[in-house]
Amino acid sequence: MKAMNQEQAKQVCDRVLALSKADECSVVIEGSRVGNVRFARNSVSTAGLTENMQLMVRVAFGKRSGTAVINEFDDKSLERAVRRAEELARLAPENPEFVPAFGKQEYRATNTFVKSTADIDPEFRAQVAATSIELARKNKLVTAGFFTDSTRFSTIANSKGVFGHQEFTDLSYTLTARTEDGRGSGWVTRSAVDTARFDAREASEVAIEKALRSVDARALEPGRYTVILEPAATSEILGNMFASFSARSADEGRSFLAKPGGGNRLGDKLFDSKVNIWADPWNPDVPVSPWDSETMLARRKTDLIKDGRIASLEYSPYWAQKTGKQATAGHGNMIMAGGTKSLEELIEGTKKGIVVTRTWYIRMVDPQSLLITGLTRDGTFYVENGKIKYPLKNFRFNESPVTILNNIDELGKPTVIGGDEVPYQMVLPPMKVRDFNFTSLSDAV
Repeated sequence: MKAMNQEQAKQVCDRVLALSKADECSVVIEGSRVGNVRFARNSVSTAGLTENMQLMVRVAFGKRSGTAVINEFDDKSLERAVRRAEELARLAPENPEFVPAFGKQEYRATNTFVKSTADIDPEFRAQVAATSIELARKNKLVTAGFFTDSTRFSTIANSKGVFGHQEFTDLSYTLTARTEDGRGSGWVTRSAVDTARFDAREASEVAIEKALRSVDARALEPGRYTVILEPAATSEILGNMFASFSARSADEGRSFLAKPGGGNRLGDKLFDSKVNIWADPWNPDVPVSPWDSETMLARRKTDLIKDGRIASLEYSPYWAQKTGKQATAGHGNMIMAGGTKSLEELIEGTKKGIVVTRTWYIRMVDPQSLLITGLTRDGTFYVENGKIKYPLKNFRFNESPVTILNNIDELGKPTVIGGDEVPYQMVLPPMKVRDFNFTSLSDAV
């Protein structure tokens, strides 16, 4: 992909906006170059590179809107896309929740592009796979992993003066290591914008150690236990909660933030005072786009939870208009404050407990309490007097992130969690939590 620079992208946007005869017009151009290598059973299975660039044009006549998408950028194709969007808009029914596009925004650039990541080539990807495979063979383990890197750009514009252009890079890596007889399993995930923050050997050694340690797992009676949750174990659980900060779902009584009798719980203390969570597009560990591509609103640093209290809710353009509030941009990342201790130091300070590497197959049970169910996997261990004593058979659990964040004993040093398996780029600490509810055993490793 020959990415468009800001000047080239603006020229295309200006041509599209000039072609439109609608009441309003919005344009989004996105391009990506994504490389990957996948390996299984200690052998590379696939490797590839995909490139794509497309333009989306959305127009509106009153409350009727239409959208067209193309991947050709000559003048005839641009005009054809605009006319198609206008045709669809005229045919569409009126949207009772339609809100006109927002006017010019001030976007403060974020550090989402690192050249070393953009320069990743097939040799780099092959070396990542080779490092993991060689370490696994030395330890008589079998590995399966996936490494992917991307270089992207995004441009937005509308007929009311909005324009933004941003370039991005990122990489993600997951690895599962298992003993040859299948009795032990370890797993690791890594995500970064900058290659300097990724070490394939370090990541592989984590998964390999867990696989070797998890052989001959013992059964422990289900019940409520103190647990040390690694960041990967809580990322999807907390992701379900972060997605529930909609003011509308709370006001309409459809979420855990709904107040009995009506209204929402903004300002209420729902969590332990140690809990502080915010979104920050300029966070150096997980920088994201300075705008929300759906609304084109500028993002800003926003507290979600402050000292255990609900500090803000997300207002869609329609719900903001209906309730007389200010519309907010959707968050692209989530950062949770923690402490200074490593995972190992949290374990050393635990008299009795269970270490959970990863949670999996998570499903919602009750949206209004955020009760979820899921399984542990790829490394669950029993701790006694500050040391890992032996591996455990995996558990099914029924738990709510609201309860988890009320039962915190201690927080460790936050780390980056990202990739396709989580809804946001996150920075999360390992957590020591009391009374975690394990409901049954699972024979899977």
